[in-house]
Amino acid sequence: MGGGCVAAIAGVAVFMPDDLFVLPRTEPALWAMIAIGYPVLSVYPQGLIFRAFLFHRYGPVFGTGVGMIVASAAAFGFAHIIFGNLFAILATTAGGLLFSWRYARSRSLLVASIEHGLYGVLLFTVGLGTFVYHGA
Repeated sequence: MGGGCVAAIAGVAVFMPDDLFVLPRTEPALWAMIAIGYPVLSVYPQGLIFRAFLFHRYGPVFGTGVGMIVASAAAFGFAHIIFGNLFAILATTAGGLLFSWRYARSRSLLVASIEHGLYGVLLFTVGLGTFVYHGA
């Protein structure tokens, strides 16, 4: 997880310095609500769909290895097309590879969801949340 954290922080620091840690700096209560609510209300349901369901339903089509991991990650990334930016698609596809690999290896939705939640909260914390959330 360390490399992803460093890359996210460095990327924001270099390319979007005004946004570095903007949410916890300017709206700490909202940031805390996201840090608590996002894993439960968003991460776990996504894990149910893009890991548990897809692995169970399409395992016979894609197998249980790399094919299924790539298919799950592609579906996860594609679902984020609604945000209308390339970063959201690329970042969530890369994350989808990691989370699907973790799920395939551990067969634990909880383990994959914890990792997904940590990375997601990291994105909101360092200033990249605007790429993956538009608000309700």
